[in-house]
Amino acid sequence: MKNITYLIAFLLTFNWGFGQEIASFSSAQNSGCSGTIASDANITTTGICRGSGIVENTGATYNSRQWTTSGSIDANDYLEWTLTPNSGYSIDLTTMDITYDRSGNGPRMVDIQVDTGSGFVSVFTDSTVLDVAGGEDNNGIDLSSITGITGTITFRLYAFNASTAGGTFDIEENTATNKGIIINGSVNTIPCSGSTTTWDGSSWDNGTPNLTTEAVLNADYNTTDEVSFSACSLTVNSGAILNIADNDYVEVHNDLTVNTGGEIIVQPYGAFIQNNDLGAVNNSGHIEVDKNTAILNNWYEYTYWSSPVRNTTVEDALSESEVSRRFIFNASEFNDALAETNNNNTYLPGQDGIDDEGNDWQWVSGTTPMTPGVGYAATHSEIGYISPSNYKYTFVGDFNNGEISVPVSRNDVTSADKNWNFIGNPYPSAISISAFLAQNMYPVGPLEGVVHFWSQNTNYSATANGNQALNFDTNDYAYYNGMGGTQGGDGTIPNGFIPSGQGFFISFSDSHPSSSGTVVFNNAMRSLSLLPDNSQFFKNTTKTKKEVSEANKLWVNLTSDNGVFNQILIGYVDGATNGYDGSYYDADKIVAPTAYAALYSSIEDSDKKFVIQGKAASSLNEEETIALGFKTNIDVPTLYTMSLADIQGDFLSGSPVYLKDNLLNKVHDLSVSDYTFTSEVGEFNERFVIGFSNSTLSTDTALTEASSLKIVALDNDYVQFSTSNDLQIKSVAIYDILGRVLYNFKGSNSSETYKLSNLKSPVFLAKVELSNGAIISKKAVKK
Repeated sequence: MKNITYLIAFLLTFNWGFGQEIASFSSAQNSGCSGTIASDANITTTGICRGSGIVENTGATYNSRQWTTSGSIDANDYLEWTLTPNSGYSIDLTTMDITYDRSGNGPRMVDIQVDTGSGFVSVFTDSTVLDVAGGEDNNGIDLSSITGITGTITFRLYAFNASTAGGTFDIEENTATNKGIIINGSVNTIPCSGSTTTWDGSSWDNGTPNLTTEAVLNADYNTTDEVSFSACSLTVNSGAILNIADNDYVEVHNDLTVNTGGEIIVQPYGAFIQNNDLGAVNNSGHIEVDKNTAILNNWYEYTYWSSPVRNTTVEDALSESEVSRRFIFNASEFNDALAETNNNNTYLPGQDGIDDEGNDWQWVSGTTPMTPGVGYAATHSEIGYISPSNYKYTFVGDFNNGEISVPVSRNDVTSADKNWNFIGNPYPSAISISAFLAQNMYPVGPLEGVVHFWSQNTNYSATANGNQALNFDTNDYAYYNGMGGTQGGDGTIPNGFIPSGQGFFISFSDSHPSSSGTVVFNNAMRSLSLLPDNSQFFKNTTKTKKEVSEANKLWVNLTSDNGVFNQILIGYVDGATNGYDGSYYDADKIVAPTAYAALYSSIEDSDKKFVIQGKAASSLNEEETIALGFKTNIDVPTLYTMSLADIQGDFLSGSPVYLKDNLLNKVHDLSVSDYTFTSEVGEFNERFVIGFSNSTLSTDTALTEASSLKIVALDNDYVQFSTSNDLQIKSVAIYDILGRVLYNFKGSNSSETYKLSNLKSPVFLAKVELSNGAIISKKAVKK
């Protein structure tokens, strides 16, 4: 019986796939290093990238030109894509299916090569590439000799012997799902070697463990005093305590066993990682994960939680929270057909969904089991609270491991809302946002491509949007998508990872054909190779490195002297266009009708307001401009400030960043100093423009200096405006010091006089349009 049990366990350890699809690449995405459609959960991919000798050619399929006319390979003229197994896994390949064609003058020969770590070797040649639509359908290219690969597998397709450099070569659709390249094989768990090493309190008796050896703890092990380690399997025996300290980890490829009297304690920013989705957690001892709240300025500030362990209840895990303020979010009840409600329960139709009739947030009792992958919102208990403080919460139970599915839904009564769902990281380690989105973003899964973290800093308000008398400001959410992250209310920018115990919001895609679906978490998202640490928990202010590449990006802040904070991100990356590309590149901003103030970017032909905007990398030059909008409901004198929070990338790091205020016709160098302005209440979608050349933003006329306009205060509230050079005054707009429009006058002469009797302050701003199109803004004082 023992042998049979062992055999069953052994069989479950492996993926016995025989030639199933493990990765596919798109024919439809034409930008460089884009196009992965799907891949096995235990591998990562890149592609399809271009070599330096070829360039993108506009077309509906993955199309390139500038191929060599030589009859032999040019080392720079290739397409490249890669597969890399996650730690503890290996890849066996069987076949590759690929479809391609050329234009009449395109390359007539192809050589496909593969490098598994020892250099490129040819695996397929084609000396008669067709020039007809649909092209070559090369199915079943034999790759069966490539087995047991634990490193990166790199494919290169060299095309050559073109008639002219303008000839093109493209990847065509292989199936009805835009797949142009399909790689078949299997992804296998690396078995344990059979050797065991035991910790006696001072040393390992058979060397430091690794992913092929079994580790046994017979005594206490503290990663603070020792080091993080990896093992194929781990056993913690009676009397032994494994303490995983902040910023440390223990990685186990297969099974974990904690015997009676043994303990594992994971500190708030430590991580326990299991690689194999089928790895068991056998626990008759004690396992706990400790998590800290952010610094809470008030007891009623919410923290978004998710349990990293099984078999715990809301009361056991969130015992320090206020009993009456523990909630889950029922997405199926999120019916925003009546749109937003403000503090007076007055419905405001046509607004983006944030809250609705008040039945989506549902209170949960303390006896409720915490479901893995579900988000929970709770405030700290008012009793004993000391401000400001952070508090430790303890989750006790078996570690969650393997594939975890969470149902999500979309209420289709209206399409005007955000289709919110509240979920959370179910593991005792951080997960990669990019890996999470790759698994769950439409069309692979049901989600939009952006994650929202509650990052509270602003106090509740009677004017903030929501269905309660007092509500919090939605500007306090931090965002993260394929472009990167923006700072929330507490100053923390998401670093590309979701820490253990963290709840977060996502949106169900309106494009998904069904109103219900499933979000999938798996161990591939928590691979040690993807994770820098587990130290960022919202609203914690610990700074960690980002998971994004060094593309050209800039972050712009909006602040005010009465507490406003907004941040937006604009970036230039391959895969994005200058149009609306969906939320993975272009994340629209939550702008409630009663929001204090908001900064956002805009995209032509879209009515959305964007907190993150991705643009085509090829469009970044000195002539590039970015349209920004501004909205405010603040009706008291306020000084707003726009500032450049951060930049990255070679172009932006070496170029000035200018801001043009179209209202004042003023260009300001944000690279040198911040820009301060005032505003009346309202929405101003065309007030600001970002650019990288002063000449691009400046008015094309010599007469734009304020000194060219004379403003003379006369008696009895009259003010005279005059200019020279035979130009006439077409119009004069008068603003008070808050930026509110008081007068709009028409003119037809080089000198005009108007009566300004309604000014409450003698200081005013005049915006004068001249007959040559020039606009001059100037501050003046009335008698």
